[in-house]
Amino acid sequence: MIDVLVAGGGPAGLAAAIQAARAGMEAVVVEPRAFPVDKACGEGIMPSGVAALHELGVARPPGRELRGIRYTDGRHAAEAAFRDSHGLGVRRTALHTALHRRAVELGVRLVPGKVAEVHLGHDTVTAAGMTARWLIAADGLHSPVRRTLGLDLAASAPRRYGMRRHYRIAPWTDFVEVHWSRHGEAYVTPVADRLVGVAVLSHDRRPYEEHLAAFPALAAALRGTEAGPVRGAGPLRTRARSRRAGRVLLIGDAAGYVDALTGEGIALATATATAAVACLAAGRPEDYPAQWARLTRRHRLLTEALLRATRYAAVSRLIVPAARRAPAVFRAAVHALQ
Repeated sequence: MIDVLVAGGGPAGLAAAIQAARAGMEAVVVEPRAFPVDKACGEGIMPSGVAALHELGVARPPGRELRGIRYTDGRHAAEAAFRDSHGLGVRRTALHTALHRRAVELGVRLVPGKVAEVHLGHDTVTAAGMTARWLIAADGLHSPVRRTLGLDLAASAPRRYGMRRHYRIAPWTDFVEVHWSRHGEAYVTPVADRLVGVAVLSHDRRPYEEHLAAFPALAAALRGTEAGPVRGAGPLRTRARSRRAGRVLLIGDAAGYVDALTGEGIALATATATAAVACLAAGRPEDYPAQWARLTRRHRLLTEALLRATRYAAVSRLIVPAARRAPAVFRAAVHALQ
């Protein structure tokens, strides 16, 4: 019998399968999309995420080192370097390729398919025609597993959406640049020697070019540059009633998601995957929900605070000037997230 069946072969699911294999468990990943999987994301990995990939034994994917975070509104700017380590700007497909290679190296079985229905038994769980001791749901923001188990909760806050596009241009910085406007934020991440990713986040659902026009200096810098296709995601906020239902554990975005504003997706995906597998290996799955809450608390609090500011144009206009006037506070916030 399979020890751990993983629904979803994105970074969280592959991290869980890798950890399960390292713990001596048989792991099978069910994923409907062809590898490597692309996704609309900012593609900046915080230092803790880089360290987590190293701990998994994942070969460092090609990309660009990131020294820190810079906020700008076109008039003011504030920046804070990471403490003692670097982040990494890397194409999502390159990251997925590295994780996939590591999983295959460890003997993880990857099966094409989708987990739509889950049947819970006393000591087994059946999904996608397979029976396992445990199921780890890593099937994304709009997790079918979370929904079919009745764990979805309505998200009360205003909805936010994200879109990302790549531009063939040499990076002009080794920081992640966060451009602020009253309409939303734009995240500029160097991912290769002549490639930057620009992700926009907003409450508004508009064409990508209209979003970019809200950042005149950035739009001018990119004008005339070869651009790739636009990928979108959203609504970003999701909630789960619980992170465990019987023999099913929810990790990554499937366990609930606040927003992409602070850029900790990969770090949280690997951390929750590692915690879930550790609880299963120790025979204490009941400990996982509390561990999830502890691992994600700082991210949730800081992200919620920034999100509240973005709802009001008068307040959001003060974010960059405030960071510039109080650099020690800005550095502390960046260090807390790294």
